[in-house]
Amino acid sequence: MEYFFNFNKIAYLRGKRPDGCILCLIRDGSPDVDRLIVHETARFLVTLNLYPYNPGHLLVFPKRHVLDLRELDRDESLEQDRIVRLCLDVLDRYGKPSAYNIGYNMGLNAGASIEHLHLHIIPRYPREIGIAELIGGARVLVQDPKDTQQALRALFDEVQRNSHTDE
Repeated sequence: MEYFFNFNKIAYLRGKRPDGCILCLIRDGSPDVDRLIVHETARFLVTLNLYPYNPGHLLVFPKRHVLDLRELDRDESLEQDRIVRLCLDVLDRYGKPSAYNIGYNMGLNAGASIEHLHLHIIPRYPREIGIAELIGGARVLVQDPKDTQQALRALFDEVQRNSHTDE
């Protein structure tokens, strides 16, 4: 089954969202936000993007509310690097993407609609553009984000278990 998701975030960007930082609300378990968490450590969360570019589009962010990459301490930076590598291993097994976009949007002028540091990991596939994108401004995702969440949670557990037995 295919799902059509309209990625026109204009309502969200115009303020139709809960009060407070969205990522802090996710961290705190607020019922006012979708919690699409697929992995968690003591200092970081990995969630699916509510407005994904592709299935498996992840956000990696510190639980601590920071705005700038340079605010992360050394241990946080090292942990985030390990988490990104884990995410790539999981996504390789999940969808076998041919490439990735990985990056931050720091500041409103850079496209950051959430003022809490977060890293995007976007799996990329050949021939992604479809007629729905060209005509209607929507993307066709072949999986509901909640199903993606369930599949990725299981893969995070499996990949982590296997990496601990290899050491």
